[in-house]
Amino acid sequence: MDHEEQTGHRSGHAASAGDHASHHEHMVRDFRKKFFISLALTLPIIWLSPMLRGLVGLGAPAIPYHMFALFACSSAIYWYGGLPFLKGLFTEVADKKPGMMTLIALAITVAYVYSSLVAFGLPGKVFFWELASLIDIMLLGHWIEMRSVMSASGAMEELARLMPGEAHRVAEDGSLEDVSVNKLRPGDKVRVKPGEKIPADGEIEDGTSSVNEAMLTGESKPVEKGPGQAVIGGAVNGDGSLTVIVGKTGEDSFVSQVMTMVQEAQESKSRAQGLADRAAAWLTYIALGAGVVTMVFWLGVQGREFVFSLERTVTVMIITCPHALGLAIPLVVATTTAIAARNGFFIRNRTPFEGARNLQAVLFDKTGTLTKGEFTVSDVVSLSPEFDKDRLLNTAAAVEGRSEHPIARAVFEAASAPAQSEQFSNIPGKGAQAMVDGAQVKVVSHYFVEQEGLEYDSAAVEEIVRQGKTLVFVLVEDAPVGCIALDDVIREESREAVSRLKGMGLQVMMVTGDNTAVAERVAAELQLTEFFAEVLPEKKAEIVRRVQEKGLMCAMTGDGVNDAPALAQADVGIAIGAGTDVAQETADIVLVRSNPVDVVKIIALSKATQRKTIQNLFWATGYNAFAIPLAAGALYHWGILLNPAAGAVLMSLSTIIVAINAKMLRLPSTDEQLSA
Repeated sequence: MDHEEQTGHRSGHAASAGDHASHHEHMVRDFRKKFFISLALTLPIIWLSPMLRGLVGLGAPAIPYHMFALFACSSAIYWYGGLPFLKGLFTEVADKKPGMMTLIALAITVAYVYSSLVAFGLPGKVFFWELASLIDIMLLGHWIEMRSVMSASGAMEELARLMPGEAHRVAEDGSLEDVSVNKLRPGDKVRVKPGEKIPADGEIEDGTSSVNEAMLTGESKPVEKGPGQAVIGGAVNGDGSLTVIVGKTGEDSFVSQVMTMVQEAQESKSRAQGLADRAAAWLTYIALGAGVVTMVFWLGVQGREFVFSLERTVTVMIITCPHALGLAIPLVVATTTAIAARNGFFIRNRTPFEGARNLQAVLFDKTGTLTKGEFTVSDVVSLSPEFDKDRLLNTAAAVEGRSEHPIARAVFEAASAPAQSEQFSNIPGKGAQAMVDGAQVKVVSHYFVEQEGLEYDSAAVEEIVRQGKTLVFVLVEDAPVGCIALDDVIREESREAVSRLKGMGLQVMMVTGDNTAVAERVAAELQLTEFFAEVLPEKKAEIVRRVQEKGLMCAMTGDGVNDAPALAQADVGIAIGAGTDVAQETADIVLVRSNPVDVVKIIALSKATQRKTIQNLFWATGYNAFAIPLAAGALYHWGILLNPAAGAVLMSLSTIIVAINAKMLRLPSTDEQLSA
């Protein structure tokens, strides 16, 4: 495959995602247009409808052939506004899976055919008002649903539009050439000028700047970036100039993968959705069965006239159509997806997400999840009266400032005023040395000091050694004057996450490859329920199984790379971090921000979604359970009969309540999460 073919292949997903977005936008516009046109056509139907005029004490309208005018307006609504449902009927019947579209199409067709016959002379009452209101409500519901779905992916689609079209590629001779972003290849170097958008995922080779990644990771503040650090395509460069080595492009890029996750979330079927689909199939048969039973009962058993029996039958079949049930689950799903996206996490598999409300334990990976995943100076111990902590740190930084090692970088960044050094050189595998203020200074490992037999106050560092922290010693003319302890510092967010999870009644555990001393210290500091140390990556899934064998439903939260087997084994797999490989993992949910508190939000949103789903199902099924017997005439002998107009009002009210209730779904507050 040549380069042009590769480009086309890589950009294929972006194009398909764009087509997917355009398709949704077209559907939103189409339902909106059909709704407003049908609503306009409904107004003369309201004025001409004999049933509604009779309710307010008006007689027949004083215009000739008003019934034919009513038929004409209703025909326009049926064939124009009802077309999506009629098409859906044929699709569901062809697939042998009758559902919502079948029910809607059945109801409007029965109402239209029967009312047309009445308009042309058959004795009875017309149902044109019910036909119009039914189509209006369903068009409105589908419009609301499509807008909700669009809101979930709108931010990501905006990301795709915000990606720069061109990049400044650095040629071999150092000159710059402007090329299309689609022509960039991994390994290319690009120059990003101040204020420009970074054209592709990659790593900074030269330059420092603050990078605004708010649209990508939710990080509100610009992040300081320098050589060796990763950058994401679409982020906005600050006031520095950067040279970036291109890493991943096209469908492998972070933005493309996030769009994939949003699309998967929209298309993912849930248990509740499956239940609604099955209920719709059963209600299709119930509608037909109830209609037949009603006709047989009134015509054959009670001996009523055909017109009365037919009217009862048609009323039952119209009212049986579960408009509210058809919208109860999809609207909640769409709203949930939108809320999740706004809060920085993406639901790739809805079934585990819905099950998150029942979690009893959460397993966290340590490095990069509960901790920052980078060295930070935690302790400075002076071993000489001539060196206080500041002088010790500044002296060490004078040497370490010339090194690119992660430990050296951490020491240098911790110093307030590093001294000047010269004659720098590495001590392979042991540290570095340089001349500082005319003296030879070495910054070396604990192992080097022990190997050389250098004497120092071991009691002063005993506790640090016991905690498993990394120690470097500062030697001046080969005499230990102090040591610096470095540690993978615990995130402040981790403390909040653990506290809130335990407050919700969950067991919080940690699994790590680090030694027992380090794991024990982190577990004690965070007050974890349990921890597992010295666990190899391939053994983490076994730890998850052990927790599950205790009868606990558990989630695994990790970096999504080494933890893939454990994520797959867990009841809910949560990948944490904004790395460019997130979409390739086996996680059910992906956290864009590296914030363990978002795990609390997942559980809280899962519980809120379940409550909202139950509420909507109650309103939807409660309507049908109440309306169908009344429409069939179950209480007729007691003088209670649900007429078509009242049925239409009940139907409309139920649907509106369900739609509004779904839109009121929100992420619970901190106090509500703890009490849930």
